[in-house]
Amino acid sequence: MKDFSFSGLDPDTILDALETQGIFLQSGLLALNSYENRVYQFQADDNKRYVVKFYRPARWTDAQILEEHSFAQELADSEIPIVAPLALNEKTLHHHGDYRFTVFSSVGGRQFENDNLDQLEWMGRFIGRIHRVSQAKTFKQRPDIDTQSYLDEPRQILENSTLLPSHLKTAFFAILNPVITAASSAYKATDVIRLHGDCHPGNILWRDGPTFVDLDDCRMGPAIQDLWMMLSGDRQQQLLQLDTLIEAYEEFQPFNTNQLALIEPLRAMRMVHYMAWLSRRWEDPAFPRAFPWFADDKYWEGQILALKEQLSAMQEAPLKLGY
Repeated sequence: MKDFSFSGLDPDTILDALETQGIFLQSGLLALNSYENRVYQFQADDNKRYVVKFYRPARWTDAQILEEHSFAQELADSEIPIVAPLALNEKTLHHHGDYRFTVFSSVGGRQFENDNLDQLEWMGRFIGRIHRVSQAKTFKQRPDIDTQSYLDEPRQILENSTLLPSHLKTAFFAILNPVITAASSAYKATDVIRLHGDCHPGNILWRDGPTFVDLDDCRMGPAIQDLWMMLSGDRQQQLLQLDTLIEAYEEFQPFNTNQLALIEPLRAMRMVHYMAWLSRRWEDPAFPRAFPWFADDKYWEGQILALKEQLSAMQEAPLKLGY
C-alpha cells in the first residue's frame, strides 16, 4: 500500500473503526487541519467531544507510534498540559483494516501568540518542564533530527521532482546546494534529548495557559529545536523573545547556550524538508487541493530568494542571550 493512500478511509470506515472501540457518534465528523494524517473531531453518545487520528499508512511503525504515546503519557503524568491518547480497551493504538488510529479528548483554545512576551514566558517554563522529564530516558524507536533525513534525502527528492519548473532548476540548486553544505557543516547536535519536535504555534492551544498537541514528529535532538520556532520578527525582537524564553526555561532545566548556533541551521533544515515533504506527498489528492501554488513558478522563485536569505542568516553571528 502506498504511503499516501487514504483512499479507503471513507466515513463508513471511520464510523466502523470507532465502533470497534465502543464509540458511537452523536454528531457528524469535522475534518481538522491535518495533511500528514487524517484527523476528525466529533461528539459521541456520551455527550463528550473527541478527536480521532488516522495515521498515514507506512510512515511510522507500530513501535514508533507507541513510543510517541508513551512519551505523551509520561508528560501528562508529570502534570504537563499535553493531550495524550486515550486508552480504550487498555490500548492507545488501534487497527481497523489497513488503518491505525488513536482517540483523544477534544481540547479547545486559541492559537498561542508568539509575539506575546507573557505567553512566551509561560512557554519557556513549560518546555523546560517537558525537557526535564524527557531527558530521563531516550527514544529507542523514534529517529533523530539529522542532516541525512532533513537535508540529504530531501535534496534527492527535489532533484527527482517534476514539480520544480525545469527552467528554474539551475538557479534553485545553485543556492540549495550551498545552503545544504552550510547547514550540514554547522549542525552539530550535542546533548540530544527527547523532543516534541514540531513545537510551532499551531501545535499549541491557549486557554488560561498552553496545551501542547501533536507529538507526531517527536524525535531525539537538541533542546533548541523546541524553542526556536517560537521566535519571530527582526533580530532585535528575536533577541528579546529568546531572553524571555530561556530565562523562564532555566527555572526548570539548564540550557546549553552553545545550541543557539543551531537555530539558523535548523531553520534551513526545516525549509528544505518542507519543500521535499510537499513534493513527496503530491500524489495524495489532499495536497494539490491544499497547496495549489506549489507547482507554480512564483513559489519556486520565492524559495530561491528565501534560500539566499537563509544562507546569509547562517553566515551572521548567532543570537546571544543578554538582550
